[in-house]
Amino acid sequence: MNDTTLTRGARWFTALAGEPSSAAPVWSGDAPLGDDTARFITVVPDPANRFARATTNVVGLEQGWQLARAVREAIEADKTASTRRPIVAIVDVKSQAYGYREEMLGIHLACAAAVDAYASARDAGHPVIALIVGPAMSGAFLAHGYQANRIVALDAPGTMVHAMGKEAAARVTRRTVEALDELGETIVPMSYSMASFAKLGLLDQLIEGIDADAPDAAQIERVRAVLVEQIRSARDGDRTLARRRESAAARQHRAASIEVRRRLAEQWDAV
Repeated sequence: MNDTTLTRGARWFTALAGEPSSAAPVWSGDAPLGDDTARFITVVPDPANRFARATTNVVGLEQGWQLARAVREAIEADKTASTRRPIVAIVDVKSQAYGYREEMLGIHLACAAAVDAYASARDAGHPVIALIVGPAMSGAFLAHGYQANRIVALDAPGTMVHAMGKEAAARVTRRTVEALDELGETIVPMSYSMASFAKLGLLDQLIEGIDADAPDAAQIERVRAVLVEQIRSARDGDRTLARRRESAAARQHRAASIEVRRRLAEQWDAV
């Protein structure tokens, strides 16, 4: 390990799982979690990556395929087991690594492979838990974390879920960053706070009182306890993501999306 990998994702991986069994840019490894042995996975910087846009904690070509491999190895290992191991996606990803070479070589396929692996694990009975400890941005979060049965996040500066960074969003909407923040106070999907993201019904628990950058032993154990409880909840629930549309917060703040889905299903079934 070196200073270039000391991102939040790397720190929390080490705190929860110890040393990884795979090298950058995707760390994975198995470690005890409650009564289970869980597979932990995170994306870390890779200064030597052959793709110039993929040297930090982003999801690019290699990251997408390696995420898929780490998940599918767990699926294969447990295919005859009566109890499937939990998979914990530690999320600290700034962006997808878009560039001309990445587009030409199929970054969409690499990211789709990761999405499919996580969804397949969930469908196979693996409790998949996403723990957001830093930014969870755009296509990177879609590839690493969004397919989880349960999503939890640290309520700390620097944790956020969004389609793009504030500066980019401000340019696209022709606003200042300050004006964008004001807009987020009234339009929930435009907000960069984790509390606002929770209002969309997509977050299962916001963990308060944790130092995201330097947690002490008691804080690490609190996060472990949350993960154990969310694993139990995932095993007790169904394997779909329908619950994200069923909470009171989702029905209030995602009413239009829910109605669109209802009408699409109605028309599909009518054919």
